[in-house]
Amino acid sequence: MKILHTSDWHLGQKLLSNDRFEEHQLALDWLIDLIEKEAIEILIISGDIFDVYNPPNYAREQYFRFLKKMVATCCQHIIITAGNHDSPSMLGASREVLQLLDIQVVVGVKEDVKDEIIEIKNGKNELVGIVAAIPFLRDEDIRKSVAGQTDLERSEQVKKAIYDHYQAVGKAVEKYARKNIPLIATGHLYAKGAEASGKQDNIYIGNIENIEAEQFPTVFDYIALGHIHRSQKVGGIEKIRYCGSLIPLSFSETKDEKGVLILDFEGKKLKEINTVLVPIFRRLKTIEGTIEEVKESLINFAQKERTMKPWVEIVIHTEQPILNLHTDLQEFTSEMNLELLKISVKRKHLTLEEQIEEIDLMSVDHFEVFERKCASNGTQPEEMNELRGTYRELSEKLEDILSED
Repeated sequence: MKILHTSDWHLGQKLLSNDRFEEHQLALDWLIDLIEKEAIEILIISGDIFDVYNPPNYAREQYFRFLKKMVATCCQHIIITAGNHDSPSMLGASREVLQLLDIQVVVGVKEDVKDEIIEIKNGKNELVGIVAAIPFLRDEDIRKSVAGQTDLERSEQVKKAIYDHYQAVGKAVEKYARKNIPLIATGHLYAKGAEASGKQDNIYIGNIENIEAEQFPTVFDYIALGHIHRSQKVGGIEKIRYCGSLIPLSFSETKDEKGVLILDFEGKKLKEINTVLVPIFRRLKTIEGTIEEVKESLINFAQKERTMKPWVEIVIHTEQPILNLHTDLQEFTSEMNLELLKISVKRKHLTLEEQIEEIDLMSVDHFEVFERKCASNGTQPEEMNELRGTYRELSEKLEDILSED
């Protein structure tokens, strides 16, 4: 049996106000071709299908078009779990209709953990696999709030609730352990030992590591994780994996190779895990150095032929302020086959032995501006996660109001 593990698509994402529709479409088309070529039987998507709770209509259409095309492929089963960026109500609205097409969508914690266990059957109605489809475990779904708790107490309680949930699901799966079929669990969380590409939002407060690799139930033959955008094993354990995001979602991810994981099972035995790299459809490039070094690098970079115009971030190192820097660089690159998305300056002040990054507000999105403002006001890291979630929710509600107008 061949299973494909992917996650963190973030359909509808915008990078500094630039939408990613074309890149995502090319990646999804590539994914369908790969599924046909590799004769994939089960597709698992471990959360963050969309980038925001209320994704634009084009992103929703993109999602449903993909599923429509998938029904016509060799893939017999699709299992989708919600991530922290996904709206449970929005993602789950089509759940019952999709079920008729052997597409299972799990968006939240079930009253009985047995309801998170999906039996995979072949055309002869024979049981050939088990998937414990565990979505992103939201704070309000897995624990009761206690008045007067400190942030540390709440954080520890959240981690215990995540651990307890996985143990309960693992126990419910044990009855299948003697069968010669793969037992798989999903998850969308931050496992201890995982390495993120850069800044990622994690709504849990306190310690961002939600669970240790050794705390996942050993009954599972593979654990398909999402949330961290870099492909990797967790805790050095071969069968606990993040597949990473489908495309680079920020300039911090440009050094990561993006791909999907193909699992080759023979009964319970996981014979092989293959990483298949996603082609680079649009290059994201960070160019850093003095103004002279940056201009030379831009000339060299722009000479290469590319299908889609690359997006470039520039970081200038200088001891002194540079007048009209933004205008100068925009004019310098105006005829080049690239687009400047972000220009920032790193300047070492003679009186302070520290690096200070000066950023043009026009080149950053409002989420980053909000976080920087909070940081400048002395907001503590353990408070930031909750504030970030609240700000995101307010922003999405505002988008809803504006779209209605």
